[in-house]
Amino acid sequence: MKQKIFFHVSIFTFLVLLFTGRNEKLLAQVAIPDSSIKSFRLFEEEKILEISLRFDLSTYFRTKPKEDYLKANITFHLSKTDSLSQDIKLRTRGIFRNQYCKFPPIELNFKKANFGYSDLSRISKLKLVPQCSSGKENGDYVLREYLAYKLFNVLTDTSFRVRLLKVNYIDSEKKRKPIIQYGFFIEPVEMLAARTNCTQIKSGALNQKSIVPKIMDRIAIFNFIIGNYDWSIPGQHNVIVLKSLGFDPYGLGIAIPHDFDWTGLVNASYAIPAEIVGTDNVRQRIFLGVCRSKEVYEKDLDLFSEKKEEFYRVINEFPYVNIQAKKDMTGYLDGFFDKLVGKRDRILDNLLDYCKRF
Repeated sequence: MKQKIFFHVSIFTFLVLLFTGRNEKLLAQVAIPDSSIKSFRLFEEEKILEISLRFDLSTYFRTKPKEDYLKANITFHLSKTDSLSQDIKLRTRGIFRNQYCKFPPIELNFKKANFGYSDLSRISKLKLVPQCSSGKENGDYVLREYLAYKLFNVLTDTSFRVRLLKVNYIDSEKKRKPIIQYGFFIEPVEMLAARTNCTQIKSGALNQKSIVPKIMDRIAIFNFIIGNYDWSIPGQHNVIVLKSLGFDPYGLGIAIPHDFDWTGLVNASYAIPAEIVGTDNVRQRIFLGVCRSKEVYEKDLDLFSEKKEEFYRVINEFPYVNIQAKKDMTGYLDGFFDKLVGKRDRILDNLLDYCKRF
């Protein structure tokens, strides 16, 4: 009986303290959640995210540092009145775009930052794809590449998520005017692997037969559709390979493509095929997949036929490219899908004629 009385008295005392404001510390602990358990939803939201990056722009443009980091500060603009800032480091990455572009691809280092959000806290390095250079044309290129990732998302969750950005580049030395451009973040491999219950395989000795056949065909045909020949499983060039941590009797890998700037869908002015490729421009499709039977290819193509309308919806409902660019992209896709409906044998013959035999 005494224990029950004590329990009820304790509850009453707690409520009095809570609602009369006599114990502000207790109220704060009850009312304010711990932000460290909240997710920023960096790769789960669709709306464009505005960020500001402050660093030495002159050194970045002049040296394009790939080894040493530059000190930087990143601000996530959550609303007109709210933002989240942390000191970070950054350096450039990539090969061709690092040499050719005024804005090389960027690697952001978050290792010592504390954003107070569960997903951001798990990120050590984050890839930012900026516009190659200033101007509307280069803005269109980065938006088109972003859409290429979104198209592959339509096919499978085992794909890189991306987040569209409005980026304010601010010179920490105050010698240059701010530069505002589009860009996008690419989901870190570690986050992708955790999300799909996989682990990354870094071996360069793999080939297309090391990959689950259905997944390998999906990548090869997708790259054929968007006009991408700049990839390979050996050496993991513009692909990564994961392995499932679940039951896997065959031990085959899961390949995931990335870096779509050198494609017919993007059609960047700098994307000129090497002479060894044997094509005049990147809009000429090349199939680089492993050989299968005609029946297997038929089933593979059925998947893309089912996803056609969703492909077109992703492009046509995207608000940041103009109608002319949308017509160009969907018109390029028409070159594949129109044949898929009326002249499927032509596509099948192409796949069978140019596939790789092991």
